[in-house]
Amino acid sequence: MRRRPPRGIVGLVVLGAGGGMCASRGVCTRLQLSKRRGQTRQAGGEGGVPTLSETFCAKIHRKQKTVSVAYDSPGGNGLGKTNEAEGKKQKWEPKNWEQHLSNIREMRKERDAPVDQMGAGKCFDSDAPPERKVSYIKQTTAILKEDYAGDIPRTLTELVKLPGVGPKMAHLVMDIAWQDVSGIGVDTHVHRISNRLKWAKKETKLPEETRLALEEWLPRDLWSEINWLLVGFGQQVCLPVNPRCSECLNRDICPASRKR
Repeated sequence: MRRRPPRGIVGLVVLGAGGGMCASRGVCTRLQLSKRRGQTRQAGGEGGVPTLSETFCAKIHRKQKTVSVAYDSPGGNGLGKTNEAEGKKQKWEPKNWEQHLSNIREMRKERDAPVDQMGAGKCFDSDAPPERKVSYIKQTTAILKEDYAGDIPRTLTELVKLPGVGPKMAHLVMDIAWQDVSGIGVDTHVHRISNRLKWAKKETKLPEETRLALEEWLPRDLWSEINWLLVGFGQQVCLPVNPRCSECLNRDICPASRKR
């Protein structure tokens, strides 16, 4: 009785010569039938020369000896190790970022930067004229009173619809007001410092580009603190003009350091 091949075998198992089954069994059978009908020579032929059927089958059996058999676990797709290796590709991370962050935390431990005293009110667009801000405040106040009973929206989508509220402030509000970390609040300080530390695969031109670049690799449990850490650091040490590199703990590992 013929046994069934074990489960998990991928491909066709072909036995070699002497094992029994010929891959060209149909061809050999037809040759043997024709031999019975007297259309081929007797086994061994004249002078011991092999017959056509014997020669043909012998060549096939010799080729069958080189056939390899691939095995896989039951239910597998035959690509086990390849897929596993691809799935373990390491996520990109900037060089020395953990040491950068640790040093910035140390430099910010006093919490005495302007952002620590005035909070998000210091994170506005400093290039915007005051008249424009007043207009936004009046419009937003009216919307909040009419549509939200004097409260603020609970979703990021509704927040960015308010006049003068962009992604940076919307993410900060979601975190501070609703304890919902929806993204990283990126202002000019976070944008500048991230590029100086090479915290993005390539240089970014806009704060929103920086936010997307940071969120690709920075662990989510750090999103909430990264804004106030970098804003205060940017206000005290990593200044827009003439940064105080000599006072910075990252001076030896910062790509943009001006060692003095």
